[in-house]
Amino acid sequence: MKQKYQIDTRENRAFLKELQDDLLSFGHQFPSPEGSSYYLGDDGTPWKERSRETWITSRMAHVYSIGTFLGHEGSGGLADAALKGLWGELRDSENGGWYPGVTAEGRILPDKQCYAHAFVILAASSAMLAGRTGARELLEEALELFDLRFWDEEQGLSVDTWNTEFTVLDDYRGLNANMHTVEAFLAVADAAGREEYRSRAGRIIDHVLDWASGNAWRIPEHFTKDWTADLDCNRERPDDPFKPYGATPGHGIEWARLITQWALSVRQKEGIDQKEGAGTKYRSTEEYIKAAEHLYQTAIQDAWCRDGARGIVYTTDWKGNPVVHDRMHWTLAEAINTSAVLWHVTKNERYAADYARFLQYLDEEVLDHVNGSWFHQMNAKGEVTGTVWPGKSDIYHAFQATLIPYCTPEVSVASAVWREQKKGEGNV
Repeated sequence: MKQKYQIDTRENRAFLKELQDDLLSFGHQFPSPEGSSYYLGDDGTPWKERSRETWITSRMAHVYSIGTFLGHEGSGGLADAALKGLWGELRDSENGGWYPGVTAEGRILPDKQCYAHAFVILAASSAMLAGRTGARELLEEALELFDLRFWDEEQGLSVDTWNTEFTVLDDYRGLNANMHTVEAFLAVADAAGREEYRSRAGRIIDHVLDWASGNAWRIPEHFTKDWTADLDCNRERPDDPFKPYGATPGHGIEWARLITQWALSVRQKEGIDQKEGAGTKYRSTEEYIKAAEHLYQTAIQDAWCRDGARGIVYTTDWKGNPVVHDRMHWTLAEAINTSAVLWHVTKNERYAADYARFLQYLDEEVLDHVNGSWFHQMNAKGEVTGTVWPGKSDIYHAFQATLIPYCTPEVSVASAVWREQKKGEGNV
């Protein structure tokens, strides 16, 4: 196997850097005149007829804030453009918080989503590190709103969706939003020193591990308002982009990395034994990492090459049998990230071997060597399709996969890259 696919080689670092530069260049056309992010098409051209959404805009603000640390030309202006969108047409100045998005004609999309608000927090924390104007104020406003509307202190979890006016809370509860809440909370703790958010991330993680360990390490995704797992949710619509039926192996993989990051960061800060969690049986860093390994290994066993072709299937049933066979680019990105992190943490050779296989598959089948970026959805035959994710909406997952494999595993990606930059400048 080529050296450029193998972790901890000079060739691999160079390969990731090449991918990183290409992705940052690919995304340059995202800002609309008001700053909210256009949905990008196959060649990076904006699809202006589609709605401009808060979660995509936030991801682009996060990406190009990191781009400023990397010296990518134009990153500062692009990050500022996205922040303009978050301060402007995407922000609800009357009811508070952020709309899910606006239509091509400028009409407001209804409701208020935890998922989108978690990404606003992530964007603001990264932009604050990058010194972008208004980022600190954006972070404070986003945290205050999130604490008031989405964080359930009694449960130690985030609720999911309100109506636009924040007067009616939907009964649905979900772990996708909670996963990105953990990501955002860890970013805030690292960037702003707000350790209460690291503790909250741990409470969410404890719940997830309790549910997963009692379900053969396949994470229930959907719940009722009293946090009873709804294992049949969307059985008739299994390829829903945000609420698919069954287990989502990509999420098991992503949770494994976040759990590892959290456990290592808590050990560094104060120690897990002293934390106040949700009653889980895990009480040491090693036990959390072992649980993360269970999640990762189960997901890879269920989903990688299960139908005779390379790639990670989108979803499985509760016995690990594939349901939606299509491959989403984000699952591969998270597999690259988590295999690298687990390799660095455990030195188990299986993770280095997985990482190399994933990079080879990326290079040979998922990279768009003509137009740039990664194909976002492919079927089991390796053909590009778009039933769930047409075009190439944003570059967040793919971009992070060029960085996380060599970031300090206990630190959020923006803070890790920022610290390396400061160290290189002699300021840390």
